[in-house]
Amino acid sequence: MAERSASTEQEQEDAPLLQDLHAENTTSILDQMKAKPMMPFHKFLLIFVLILLLLSSVLFILPYKLELKGRDREGEAHSTVCLTEECIMLSASILSSLDTSKDPCEDFYEFANGGWLRAHPLPADKGGFGHFESLAQDNKRVIQRILEDTTSTTSFVTSDDDQLLTKLGGFYSSCMNESRLDERGHEPLMVVINNIRQLFKGRKEPEENKFKGLAAALAYMHSQGLGALFSFDIEGDVGVDSDHMVLWFSQPSLGLPSKEYYEEDDTCEVYQDVIGRLLLIVSEEGEQALHSQSESSLVFVQINNAWPPWPGPGHWPPWGGDEEEGQEPINKTQKVHKLAKEVVKFEREIARASLDLDIVYQDPIATYNPAPISNLTSTLLQIQFEEYFSRVAPKNFPDRVILTYPPYAQSLSEILEKTSADVIEAYLVTRAALSLSSYLGMSTEAWKAQRTLVEMLTGVKKGAVGERSEYCVGQVEEALGFAAGRYFVNETFGDKSKEKATRIVTNIVQTFRKSLKGIDWMDEQSEKAASEKAEAIRVKVGYPLSPNTMDPASIIAYYRLVTGDKDKFFENVLSGTLSDRSRHWDELGTQRNVDAWEVFMYRWKMYPSMVDACINPPANWMAFPAGILQPPFFHRDWPGYIVYGAIGFVAAHELTHEFDSAGRLYNQKGKLEEWWTNSTSEGFQVKQDCIIHQFSEYTIDDGKGGEIHLNGNLTSGENIADSGLIQAYRAWKAQYDSSYEAGDEYLLPGLPYSREQLFFISFARIWAKNTMHAALVQQVRTDPHSPSKFRVEGTVSNVPEFAEAFKCSPTAKLNPPPEKQCIFWGSS
Repeated sequence: MAERSASTEQEQEDAPLLQDLHAENTTSILDQMKAKPMMPFHKFLLIFVLILLLLSSVLFILPYKLELKGRDREGEAHSTVCLTEECIMLSASILSSLDTSKDPCEDFYEFANGGWLRAHPLPADKGGFGHFESLAQDNKRVIQRILEDTTSTTSFVTSDDDQLLTKLGGFYSSCMNESRLDERGHEPLMVVINNIRQLFKGRKEPEENKFKGLAAALAYMHSQGLGALFSFDIEGDVGVDSDHMVLWFSQPSLGLPSKEYYEEDDTCEVYQDVIGRLLLIVSEEGEQALHSQSESSLVFVQINNAWPPWPGPGHWPPWGGDEEEGQEPINKTQKVHKLAKEVVKFEREIARASLDLDIVYQDPIATYNPAPISNLTSTLLQIQFEEYFSRVAPKNFPDRVILTYPPYAQSLSEILEKTSADVIEAYLVTRAALSLSSYLGMSTEAWKAQRTLVEMLTGVKKGAVGERSEYCVGQVEEALGFAAGRYFVNETFGDKSKEKATRIVTNIVQTFRKSLKGIDWMDEQSEKAASEKAEAIRVKVGYPLSPNTMDPASIIAYYRLVTGDKDKFFENVLSGTLSDRSRHWDELGTQRNVDAWEVFMYRWKMYPSMVDACINPPANWMAFPAGILQPPFFHRDWPGYIVYGAIGFVAAHELTHEFDSAGRLYNQKGKLEEWWTNSTSEGFQVKQDCIIHQFSEYTIDDGKGGEIHLNGNLTSGENIADSGLIQAYRAWKAQYDSSYEAGDEYLLPGLPYSREQLFFISFARIWAKNTMHAALVQQVRTDPHSPSKFRVEGTVSNVPEFAEAFKCSPTAKLNPPPEKQCIFWGSS
């Protein structure tokens, strides 16, 4: 076969794939059609083929065009459907979360979240799990990678960063070293317990002097973050000058979540058993230390140059060693549980004397009762406050105190007076043991005892424990959250995200101010004052400036007392608490400057990686940490109707808190006063009563065959804040035209819903959460936030725009008649 020449090959390569088999015929098809008219059938066939070709061309070109529009929205003013990878993933996420078998007008929570709820069964180690918890897990994984591989941060670290990362790494390692925790056993806890006992000394004194060491013991406990008998906090004096730090005296935290639990026999039975187990552990550990032949085995610490002779003569608990000859040995377990029963009875009396939580959360005027410090010291005579303050606040002695509930001090005095020193000491010891046992090794009996209580109160499966790394990162965040936040922000939160999130919040504030003119219950004078307050709100996005996330030296100074010993997790936790408490007591009597208000973020635990947001009415600012500015709440490239429905709602919620049942009582300078007119306050109260009644009608299953009604009073502030959803909707609508022109209102593929419907779906999706019955009961009793389902459906039923978007019938459950709607921010 002859070889083909190069020219021949090139000619063949350039030739069309479909060659004209009749090359000699050069007559065009058009000429042939003119020369020979076609039959009607042929005309029809030709038209049909042309239509097919046209449709094929459109279908071939359109996806490419749409993809370009999705990728480059800056240059395309009228984008339609985005087909980028990010858009497809977002669309798939929304579709997978839905349960379209549900009618959105009847059960919007399930419609928006049913798919997600089925796909994410509750983990055995958690009482509740939803999008907030899921995102918190993701954020922890980011920090975990940083802690386990510090080389990932070498692109911007300094010598100060080396110091921070070493402290962070040591803290994390000490928590992860479970073998070391188990090896130490109860040793670190017993150091704290013995300190409390040696300071108290109540049992060694005559009955009339049994309170001699109570102030010292309480000062020590409170400095370690251990709640007992009462609490002191350093906050602004909101009735005079919110920038001036004063002392607030309040009721204490309880061993059980709320006073209702102390009235349940089955709950108290379990709690009493846990208290008894902790007392028995403390007793046995003390006896073991006494009988040890090696001084190095003694784990107790020296206080005031006095080595504690315990156990021994007058040992504690008060049993054993004193039996007369011929007597039966005292049953230690029986005695322990008898003492435990007295401790629970003592706590029950404290709980009954405490103020109800709905007043604590919702009435800042009722809980603001300034008084000379002498009012407190002359009422609660069992506590030597001069000694207490000399230990916790040696720099200054307060002359003024804010009492959140004045009757509590008198009630506590009466309770203490009739209680034996044995019971008071056992109460102090078990409050410490219950609070600190979770930081011990999981093989210790104290850890197992407190875990029993956790499982009962949350419904967590017995023996189910989550990933140790997740727990340890959480402990790092609690103790060194601003330090870890520096590296979290570097990994996840850029300037463009900060800019867009700030713009969204600002837009919502401006929309809110404009909407005030249309509120039927607010008169012109109050509207003007409310507008000024809204305008004065400072917006904080991403991370604080004090300590400055961008300045590692600032963070080092902030955590001056926090250790990071890789072998001592228990002590690391306490050093973090001690640093925090010491810092706050140092502020007593001082005047804050503007930048120092940033530090207040820590009191709300608002470290940068936290999935939360907050409002501070006394300081008049809102904060949105970088931790919540992540999917499914926020992404800088998402369409407007999605981000305004999710993070926009969060911003509107926090803004509305400034004008809820409690926030409305602070003026724009953070001073507590009635700055609305009487008629406006009366109109607001009508709306508040409406929403209290609405949410009080909702019930949950208690898991025992009964139902529990929501506490509409307790949750009214949060429910009013949730009504701010309409402000997010209005803000989205207000910027829609410009956003559309900029290409930021593009559609997502495969979603047969309008932008308005997707706004509400975006809002509802963030509340998806599976919860155990026990955890739900605890939430209803203690949490000012309503359960997720009611936060969704209770809110949209008060927003007529929701029913309009989904074309709900007038008889639909979530489209009640106007007279039954609780509309705060409109003329209805």
